[in-house]
Amino acid sequence: MDYQNRAGSKFGGGGVASQSATNADRRERLRKLALETIDLDKDPYFFKNHVGSFECRLCLTVHQNDGSYLAHTQGRKHQTNLARRAAKDAQLGRKKEDDGAYTGANAVQVKKNVVKIGRPGYQITKTRDPVTRQHGLLFNLQYPELAPNTVPRIRFMSAYEQKVEDPPDKNFQYLLVAAEPYETCGFKLQAREIERGEGKLWSWFDGDRKEFWVQVTFKTEREERIWKQGLEDATLVEGRPYVLRSRNFLLKR
Repeated sequence: MDYQNRAGSKFGGGGVASQSATNADRRERLRKLALETIDLDKDPYFFKNHVGSFECRLCLTVHQNDGSYLAHTQGRKHQTNLARRAAKDAQLGRKKEDDGAYTGANAVQVKKNVVKIGRPGYQITKTRDPVTRQHGLLFNLQYPELAPNTVPRIRFMSAYEQKVEDPPDKNFQYLLVAAEPYETCGFKLQAREIERGEGKLWSWFDGDRKEFWVQVTFKTEREERIWKQGLEDATLVEGRPYVLRSRNFLLKR
């Protein structure tokens, strides 16, 4: 720390250090101290983001260089959070491995930066149950470049959850199919009640041919009317509260 070339100080004498100079000197001393005890390659909380800054995953702080991060690790906030984390680990019965890394749910979860390679090929076939006369759709998606040990996943999304079409249309819903490294596919469906009985809603992945199959079956208009009418009539029957327990019947509590 330079005590000589300060404004207002005599040659050879040490002037009064300013607050900023004192803080800079303190950070430099903490950085040198941390370099002797911390290896950034093995630090589970050290993360370099896409803009070149450094983040502390434990304290959720951002630093412009590694020296600032090392000084942060010697500060009170980081040390307090480390103590809280250790106490939580001891309470939950989790312990470290021999190399000092955390295991299981205690490990630091780093978001994957997967490069998307485009949308998969797909085919849609209309179906109809020969017995119940229910309409449905059969989706076939091809994933030839699917990542190893990855199985596509599906999810139904309402019109008010999506951010693509604005304003949302309540008459439609969306079926999402996600599988890395492909983009997530969204299929726009009618906002009809989905039949979730056995053999009505199913998905299957062919690992040899890299194809994913999804079948969606809709309830008939009559079933939907009965279901909606049952919900309306479930409030009070003969002056006593009733609860809808099955598709077509009302049972007492």
